Amino acid sequence: MEYSILAKSFEKMESTRKRLELTQYLVELFEKTPQDVISKITYLLQGKLRPDFEGIELGVAEKLAIRAISKSSGIAIKKIEEEYNKRGDLGHAAAIILEQKTQTTFLVESITVERVYETLFKIARLEGLRSQDMKIKYISSLLNDASTLEATYILKILLGTLRLGVAENTVMDALAIAYSGNKENRKMLEYAYNVSTDLGKVAEVIATDGIKGIEEFKIELFNPIRPMLADRVKSEEEVMEKMGNEFAIEYKLDGERVQIHIEGEKIELFSRSLEKISSYYPDIIEKIPKIIQAENAILEAEIVAINENTGDFLPFQELMHRRRKYKIEKAVTEYPITVNFFDVLYCNGKNCIELSYIERRRKLEKIVKENEFAKYIPMTIAKTKNKIEEFFENSINAGSEGLMLKMLDKPYQAGSRGSHWLKLKREYRNELGDSLDLVVIGGFFGKGRRTGSYGTLLLSTYDENTDTFPSICKVGTGFTDESLDQLYQILNPKITIKKNPRINSEMEADVWFEPELVIEVVASEITLSPIHKVAQDEIRKNAGLALRFPKFTGKIRVEKMAEDASTDEEVISLYKGQNKAARDKNLIE
Repeated sequence: MEYSILAKSFEKMESTRKRLELTQYLVELFEKTPQDVISKITYLLQGKLRPDFEGIELGVAEKLAIRAISKSSGIAIKKIEEEYNKRGDLGHAAAIILEQKTQTTFLVESITVERVYETLFKIARLEGLRSQDMKIKYISSLLNDASTLEATYILKILLGTLRLGVAENTVMDALAIAYSGNKENRKMLEYAYNVSTDLGKVAEVIATDGIKGIEEFKIELFNPIRPMLADRVKSEEEVMEKMGNEFAIEYKLDGERVQIHIEGEKIELFSRSLEKISSYYPDIIEKIPKIIQAENAILEAEIVAINENTGDFLPFQELMHRRRKYKIEKAVTEYPITVNFFDVLYCNGKNCIELSYIERRRKLEKIVKENEFAKYIPMTIAKTKNKIEEFFENSINAGSEGLMLKMLDKPYQAGSRGSHWLKLKREYRNELGDSLDLVVIGGFFGKGRRTGSYGTLLLSTYDENTDTFPSICKVGTGFTDESLDQLYQILNPKITIKKNPRINSEMEADVWFEPELVIEVVASEITLSPIHKVAQDEIRKNAGLALRFPKFTGKIRVEKMAEDASTDEEVISLYKGQNKAARDKNLIE
């Protein structure tokens, strides 16, 4: 397939922010795409080569790309840098530079999607002393044969600056229309994606085998399943209202959620955001296979740091000491953990997510042989408010952060957030229920001691209905010098010249970020706002909702994806839950 077809589609998609137009451009692209290329196209649309859990990254820096452009064009690096500074985008700058090319290529090899993909894959795999020189060679070989438009989008993929505003849901809409003629079939594709976390594979199956292939889609070991999420509640009364007569209660531990895939002695660990994290936990890799009573399984657990002397749970922050590349053996000794199991999604070759919660719990207790290192998360069945209060108190005394409440008769809804699972935490029990996980979408440069970093961040929720990130507040308090520096290092690679189309903000930030990083924020209350876009027109016409006096708690939620952030629906629920006196004071500010 000619790469120019893909480059022209990229150009069209970059020119719009309208989801219907994006979907139509994708449908047109898929209709032109051969079956054997569809998975590659789907990955490239996402700016990647393989699903995230495989950990394949291109790792090409701007300076290296500039050297490759210089090698291909024969134009001095300094002139390329000047053009880049003027344009603000190296892909578009390269197009201008390559038009002025002083070197002539006599034998031009055609640029196909296959060639670009395979070359990028080779670049991603390169390591060692001569890897930088080889990367320049591969990149310049593509640029030598590419048109200016093709070169633009080759470089954007290489540098991770492809900003199409295309989310997974939009891709699935287009796949459903292109290969089944019916957008309503998106739900089946969504299930397949939720149990595989591999959109390229989903695209390949529907392109090859149609909807029948999607209907027969199966869970596979070592392909992580997108986790089920919980709605939040702030009182026992609200629990009773939503959960019915009888339900399960579990401790909500303050740790790292992990999905464990195991077959014989082979074991892999995936974080909540489906990053492979096996290297951080060699003690789990060593010990867990010995206590699993099954040929193969996919299990969910919470890894929690513990006080080795008392056995008490320690806060999540203690686990961050495990997030290191070197001296991991020392970290294992200094920061001991326990693995606390709470669900089984697959066992002995059979899908378990369709089973009810209580069936899965019983199966889990047959599979896992408890010891000091591996335990079940404490659970009981409740029917009354008093039972919730009693178990809540026990949970807090044990060092947990609250409760998880689960309907007994419901299946596991991969990739979904809903009322089948609820969470009740200590901080949700006050007037506001004021702890929110928000996405960093923009930054404002600091002054004084904050010069050289971001003094204030613009934050958003995640709107599940529109697949967008509407602004909710600016936050500039709660930061230490250390956290400001840490956030600056994390956010700098996420800077984008053009605001991502999924960001919904009337406020203009100094810089925009890709909506990826999640941080925890508290606030005094939720107010109506004519500026911020959360729940726009839901409470009052021409008004959204905003946080009043927001403050950063110090928690950077590295384990969460942007789509796991607090939703508009949660904010609306919290707003309505404020007492009448607080609501009466709300003014449009």
